[in-house]
Amino acid sequence: MSKKIFIACLFLFIFSLVLAFGVNAQNTNDALKGLDETAKKVTAFQNQKVDSSFVQTRSGILIGTVLSFVGVLFLIMMIYAGIMWMTAQGNDQQVTKAKDLLINSVIGIIIVFAAYAITAFVGDFVSNQLIQ
Repeated sequence: MSKKIFIACLFLFIFSLVLAFGVNAQNTNDALKGLDETAKKVTAFQNQKVDSSFVQTRSGILIGTVLSFVGVLFLIMMIYAGIMWMTAQGNDQQVTKAKDLLINSVIGIIIVFAAYAITAFVGDFVSNQLIQ
């Protein structure tokens, strides 16, 4: 039974990824144009140029992507554990397995976000020390 549930969840995940690529909440060019116009009005940003080759920019994009996948994986594990718990039908061993999966998933997401917070704090501290 759990193999069928896993295949169904995997199918739904892949199907949602296919549908998500066609979704546009807003036109990003208009939003970026508005931000550029606002930044030109502030004198502090008139001489600033954005260079996407900075290590900070590239690593920020990579960290954001990895955290997105970790969040999706967390959601899938939570849904799988919930389904496993709901379909236990009185089987204490399966309920215990589902509870353990829920607890381990929550502990894992806490560790990931704590590592991100520590890295961001240390990165800000080091970059501020280099600037001064």
